[in-house]
Amino acid sequence: ANTSTGSALVATTTNSAPALSARNSSGIGVRGQSTGNNGVEGLSVDSIASGVYGENNNNGFGVAGRSKSPYGGLGSGDGVMGNSGSGPGVHGISTSGSGVFGESGLGAGVYGYSHSIEGVSGVSFSGDGVHGYSATGTGVYGGSGHYAGYFDGNVTVTQNLSKGGGSFKIDHPLDPGNKYLLHSFVESPDMMNVYNGVITLDARGEAVIQLPSWFDALNKEFRYQLTPLGIPAPNLHIAQELNSSRFGIAGGLAGMQVSWQLTGIRQDRWANAHRIPVEVEKEELDRGLYLHPELYGEPEEKGIHVLRSKHRTTARVPDGT
Repeated sequence: ANTSTGSALVATTTNSAPALSARNSSGIGVRGQSTGNNGVEGLSVDSIASGVYGENNNNGFGVAGRSKSPYGGLGSGDGVMGNSGSGPGVHGISTSGSGVFGESGLGAGVYGYSHSIEGVSGVSFSGDGVHGYSATGTGVYGGSGHYAGYFDGNVTVTQNLSKGGGSFKIDHPLDPGNKYLLHSFVESPDMMNVYNGVITLDARGEAVIQLPSWFDALNKEFRYQLTPLGIPAPNLHIAQELNSSRFGIAGGLAGMQVSWQLTGIRQDRWANAHRIPVEVEKEELDRGLYLHPELYGEPEEKGIHVLRSKHRTTARVPDGT
């Protein structure tokens, strides 16, 4: 045994043969321990070779790391740490299971953090804390009995967002410490925008509603609604349909207030290229399955989410000390 701060054993090779090989039928093949440095360290100067390589031909772990407290139990250090100057710190590949699997009793199963780096001209650059990409599947999949995803900050979605329902959720204005207030989103089969206001009619019982200069470019297929406030106005009507981002009201009484509502369908380039289909057939893999099987008296196994997460890895804690 060697408990110095240096290397207890150093083995090098310049060819493809292992510099050191150890095998154990049931115990630990190689074990390194150090009081002041790395227990085991692997270094490769080849661009495609691995500094440390682990392989398992059964159901165990190719490489397992554990942080252990000197007082018993698990410690607070890193079980496995990966560090790289430009490539991935940790790279996981799997043909059927999880490429990287993380589990935690209290903390994050997998935690990603990206540092801000000062660039040229005082500009800071920062990467993604967690980045997921899939050519044909799901880039990032989250499932939970509580929150499948929780975002503390702004969220940007560059393509369509599909959901079963939606609402705003705020601290209740009358009892913010004990209650929430929720309102459902306004939805439509069209990409509809809604605009409204209250205007006072002039001495002739007329008014012109001026909208922003971009209104005509954004919207088409307009629908109008007028409601007189305080007194009937049977002759109230749209005197001039929308043109150059304005429309006219007439037929009311002098000084009358009118509540107006105008809707339009988006016609910007993105909307024209990505119209939301109202009815679609389910994908072949999803047919016979349900987003919410319990609402149709079907078992949980008929849920589409079960199919999406069928390759989840069963949690296993490595044995040994």
